[in-house]
Amino acid sequence: MMTDRFIEGQVFDKIDFRKEGIIKAEYEDCRFLSCGFSGIDMSNITFVECEFDHCDFSMAKFDNTALKGVKFRNCKLLGLNFNDCNPFLLSLNFESCYLNLASFYKLKLKGTKFRNCSMQEVDFIESDLCSAVFEDCDLNGAMFENTILEKADFRTAHAYAIDPEINRIKKAKFSLPNVVGLLGKYDIELG
Repeated sequence: MMTDRFIEGQVFDKIDFRKEGIIKAEYEDCRFLSCGFSGIDMSNITFVECEFDHCDFSMAKFDNTALKGVKFRNCKLLGLNFNDCNPFLLSLNFESCYLNLASFYKLKLKGTKFRNCSMQEVDFIESDLCSAVFEDCDLNGAMFENTILEKADFRTAHAYAIDPEINRIKKAKFSLPNVVGLLGKYDIELG
């Protein structure tokens, strides 16, 4: 159930929403700086063109949360189920974030940019990551299965394991030596 409250253009600085509680509303063009959202229920809240910088969302609940044009910088997003978000107009970008154990299962994330992120054991199964950019990202243990990775850029990403037989990788960009991440299932030795 969406709310009819509307909050626009505000800056929230060093607020611990675990203590204060967050108002169920539509937030547009707001900035959240060094705020604590860890473990809180953010269900049915809408964020449009908002920025989160140095915020902690670990284990927050995102049921039907709308994230439209949202940027996360230097945020801790451990274990988040982004696949619970409202998929309508979902648009995200991440820079210098900890996304370990997050799930993007079955989401359409075309053109999403992940820059300098730790993304260990992230679930990208059945996601559409066409033209996504993984710049300087650690993808150790990230799961790609039936994932659309066409035109995705992995040139500076590392520690990924992607099976070309069960993922669509046409025109994806890779670089040496990290491209060996496409050969992992063959259990071969390269010298």
